[in-house]
Amino acid sequence: MTAETEPPPPATLPPVDRDAADRDAADPAALDSVAVECAAVDCDVLVIGGGPAGSTAAISLARRGWRVLQLEKAHHPRFHIGESLLPMNLPILQRLGVLDRVAAIGVYKPAADFPLTLADGTPKVQVFRFDRALNPQFGYAYQVKREEYDQLLFKAAGEAGADSREGVTVLSVENDAGGRPTRARARNADGSEFDVRMRYLVDASGRDTFLGARRKLKRKNPKHQSAALFSHFRGIVRRDGEEAGNITVERFDHGWIWMIPLRDDVMSIGAVCSPQYLKQRDEDTESFLLRTLRTVPSVEARMRQAERMAPVHATGNYSYICSQMAGPGWTMVGDAYAFIDPVFSSGVYLGMHSAERAAMMVDGALREPAREAALQSEMTRRLNRGLKEFSWFIYRFTTPVMQRLFARPSNKFQIEQAVISLLAGDVFDNPAVVRRLRLFRLIYALNAASMAPRALRAWWRTRRGRSAGFSGDTLQAERP
Repeated sequence: MTAETEPPPPATLPPVDRDAADRDAADPAALDSVAVECAAVDCDVLVIGGGPAGSTAAISLARRGWRVLQLEKAHHPRFHIGESLLPMNLPILQRLGVLDRVAAIGVYKPAADFPLTLADGTPKVQVFRFDRALNPQFGYAYQVKREEYDQLLFKAAGEAGADSREGVTVLSVENDAGGRPTRARARNADGSEFDVRMRYLVDASGRDTFLGARRKLKRKNPKHQSAALFSHFRGIVRRDGEEAGNITVERFDHGWIWMIPLRDDVMSIGAVCSPQYLKQRDEDTESFLLRTLRTVPSVEARMRQAERMAPVHATGNYSYICSQMAGPGWTMVGDAYAFIDPVFSSGVYLGMHSAERAAMMVDGALREPAREAALQSEMTRRLNRGLKEFSWFIYRFTTPVMQRLFARPSNKFQIEQAVISLLAGDVFDNPAVVRRLRLFRLIYALNAASMAPRALRAWWRTRRGRSAGFSGDTLQAERP
């Protein structure tokens, strides 16, 4: 396809041959001996994954006229964490045409609050309002139940013209001699299988890292490993007034705690801890989580009437990044490419942002194949730049130095506003923010030097904890 030609109009992809599947399903012996074969599907772009990143890519590409097949192995609605959106999610949702629908299912989130204890023992809650960011596009965000949010976006992908299918697992991908994916094999929930012929592959498989695992590109970050215990509760005390929708992020001796208010008096509460701390547990997961939460006085005070209403889950937050984000005919987006700590709720935003940028790249590459390498290089460079901004803060969030700076924020040179902009997700296209964050790093270094003994003890304690492993994952035990 040349630059002058228009992409084909949206087309409905060939449906699975359900009648054939039903006929063969009547003979269990046949199913045991050979998978039911369904009609092959031709598409321009195959999107693996039906989460926010996959649906963002599917909507964006379908609206550009490409034939998109989106395959999600699970069925919506399904449980997921990552319930706190950032203000920078909202422009994306606006462009996708679903912002009003998200607002209808969300809890208004005007700020992030960070409880802390001052040097004299006085408790304090430091509130960072998003409307104080540098030139904010939106001064607020939403808290969402992910089963509702993900289903909403998946449905929107179908409405945009994508062929979005649930309960379909991609088994394998075949490449041509140049390493470009041309064919995939997929299995429906009923066991029938079919081939997919595509021109481009978008991996939005999340922490399954479909391509990263198969191409051996996934690299764990040994400098930042943690694990999380969490559940949903009712009866939790919320902040007063408009701040009832604030996310609370509170440090404690072994990590940090999140409290995310959701609709219907539900609160998502979790503790992100070092694997070394979790190895100390000698009780069931629920008891360990509750005991951990009760060690923090301000959290315990808000949970006195708590009623758990969901299972307690445990999952490893093993940070990683793939050594390559894109190649001939393929790209990764969101957690399929990289995962960092969830402390600033950046995961959903980074996934949707990277998917939107990837859709632009794929569109350009399909129209002008000669530009593919340049488009991929620019996309990767841009995303990695933003990831580094988030990572620098995240990896230092629980240090004594960062605790001191958060306890005494200063807006000299608009540095506090720049930090709020980072908390809002505005680190990709705002040079004014990035310049001030560089100045903040200098201030961090000077403070670290002034409290060197304490900072070094904290660094050594963190370093020792990296070597500890974590077992008991209830969400992704199969993933390294």
